[in-house]
Amino acid sequence: MADTGNDTALRTLIVDDEPLAVERMQVICAKLKDLAVVGTASDGSAALRLIEALRPDLVLLDMTMPEVDGLSVARALADMDHRPAIIFVTAHDNFAVEAFDLDAVDYVLKPVATERLGRAIDRAMARRGERESAESEWLAELWVPHRSELLRIEVSQVSQIDAERDYVRLHVGERTYLLLQTIAGLEERLNPAEFIRIHRSTILRRDSIRGLRHDGLGVWSVELEDGEALRIGRTYLPKVKAMAGR
Repeated sequence: MADTGNDTALRTLIVDDEPLAVERMQVICAKLKDLAVVGTASDGSAALRLIEALRPDLVLLDMTMPEVDGLSVARALADMDHRPAIIFVTAHDNFAVEAFDLDAVDYVLKPVATERLGRAIDRAMARRGERESAESEWLAELWVPHRSELLRIEVSQVSQIDAERDYVRLHVGERTYLLLQTIAGLEERLNPAEFIRIHRSTILRRDSIRGLRHDGLGVWSVELEDGEALRIGRTYLPKVKAMAGR
């Protein structure tokens, strides 16, 4: 495999059951200075063996392969001490939710363009920097399906999160987006210094709260910057009051 001479390059394994797809990916990777391809695998089982042996930083992983597919590979890697970053590379756009539930860095559709893969690599490099510096254990971004694409939303842009059965609705400026995720599961991944749950179906960004209002009979509401008032659930009232020093 090529040696880039770049000590910071991501040591990368390409996994795809189509030889022409592997060859094309190698050509694209050769154009990207932050990658150093250390191996290729033509099926999921071989990929797992090579990942164990080579310990790559990044896996460019095809989604649909016979027997052990890309999702199965990603699940098998979840408990590894030296788990590589994963970028799914696929011709199918209907596995995105599962991919990001497995903490994939990105989801790139075939035919792969060099510029598009380059953006995915930038995200992988940024994530490695975050892990190495251990700056934060909390979620920094969300990927949400919207029409025929996936949108990257920074958590810092989200002002409110509402539960809708097995989904949550993210409020971002004047727009909202649905994400397949329970509100309890998402709450565990949000920085409590930035977000607070006020109701079983509502999480708010703390800096969107203008004040608290007592409505009588032990009922309290949160007043938002835009003037809207949201009722605080009794279970969450002590934590919300503690935020206000009460």
